[in-house]
Amino acid sequence: MDVKTKILFVEDDLNMGFLLTEYLEDNGFEVKCCTDGESGLKAWKTGEFHFCIFDVMLPKLDGFSLSKIVREQNKTVPIILLTAKSMKEDKIHGFNLGIDDYITKPFDEEELLCRINAVLSRSVSNINFSNDNTCHIGCYEFDKANQALIINGNKKRLTKKESEVLDFLCQSKNKITRRDDILYRIWGDNNYFAGRSLDVFITKLRKYLKDDPIVKIDGIPTVGYILSDN
Repeated sequence: MDVKTKILFVEDDLNMGFLLTEYLEDNGFEVKCCTDGESGLKAWKTGEFHFCIFDVMLPKLDGFSLSKIVREQNKTVPIILLTAKSMKEDKIHGFNLGIDDYITKPFDEEELLCRINAVLSRSVSNINFSNDNTCHIGCYEFDKANQALIINGNKKRLTKKESEVLDFLCQSKNKITRRDDILYRIWGDNNYFAGRSLDVFITKLRKYLKDDPIVKIDGIPTVGYILSDN
């Protein structure tokens, strides 16, 4: 029997909490719903969850603070924040805390489900590496901890930003990585200047990986990139 993905859902709007819990359970998830940040934190500490969805404006302990505590205790559990605000500063703050996605209210139930599945697909790809600090890309070895690409004994040291972009692509190797996900996670915004900067880094990484012809970073127009080695 398949193990259900267990979601910790913290939302103080009782009606929304009930409706979304029912919807997610109808779509195969197991959901624990709490109505304030403190009860959400207690549930987190006493249970095992595969996914977290937190409203930002919560009584007793807000969603940012709750996300910070959860992320300090678990570096990989996916976190989506729900917010009535669309301010760029709030989104940057959330991504700097290490959240995986942001949804602005009001939103459609299907949008939430799609975002959950998208984050889960990226999270599953993260556990495919035999070593958290190493990713093999064709004939290359990407040493994340030391920001280095190694091929045939030759080492190319990457800048911090180059390493972050390549790491993000590696997490979904041979699958699409959304352009906006890279921009928000690394630059904190998806504006024109951040986008142009990402284009420059993609060009650099393609140059660094050119010695293995099977390794490619293909652009998918308006969507993102695929780092492939097969």
